[in-house]
Amino acid sequence: MAAEYETIAGRVETEIEISRSRFLTRLERVENEDAARAVIADVRAEHPRARHHCSAFVLGPDGRVQRSNDDGEPSGTAGAPMLDALVSAGLSDVVAVVTRYFGGVLLGAGGLTRAYRASVAGAVLEGKRVRRGLRHEVAVDASYEVAAQIEAEARRRGYSVGDAEYSDTVLQRFAVAEEEVSGLQALAAELSAGAAEVTRGAARYVDL
Repeated sequence: MAAEYETIAGRVETEIEISRSRFLTRLERVENEDAARAVIADVRAEHPRARHHCSAFVLGPDGRVQRSNDDGEPSGTAGAPMLDALVSAGLSDVVAVVTRYFGGVLLGAGGLTRAYRASVAGAVLEGKRVRRGLRHEVAVDASYEVAAQIEAEARRRGYSVGDAEYSDTVLQRFAVAEEEVSGLQALAAELSAGAAEVTRGAARYVDL
């Protein structure tokens, strides 16, 4: 499983015109196939007069889930080049939908392929990228004084600091890379003289 990968921050919408045909592109960040198909359905409902709503999406840290649909365009001229644009950009957890309003001029297979790929590639350039990384949740239970010291040093080292629970002690959560877990454990032990309790939780992907 990939330690890190890139996606987009949020929705991107662009439009290009080629030989009087309008190509409206929407990129959305999604977590699963159901979410991707919901975006496709939403675009279809938003543009009921358009004949084609071609789509492609890539999902997962390794980009293993890949789907595309020509939606009535000649086979291989829309979905595949759209998917290629996403894969070539190194993005995952992204769905692309290109709505075409026909302008009366036939573009031919080659023209369609270039147009659909360019539509998605252009939208990718407009979007803000977000790097995601696999991080382990580590909870540190320590006294107030020690917890403050651990948090300060953790921030200095660049660890992600999460929420905290306050009672007689402070239960502070951190999200750290695999190779940083032992370092955080050692830090907590050193600053607390071994009194802090460190609990390692599950690993999950977070925005970096």
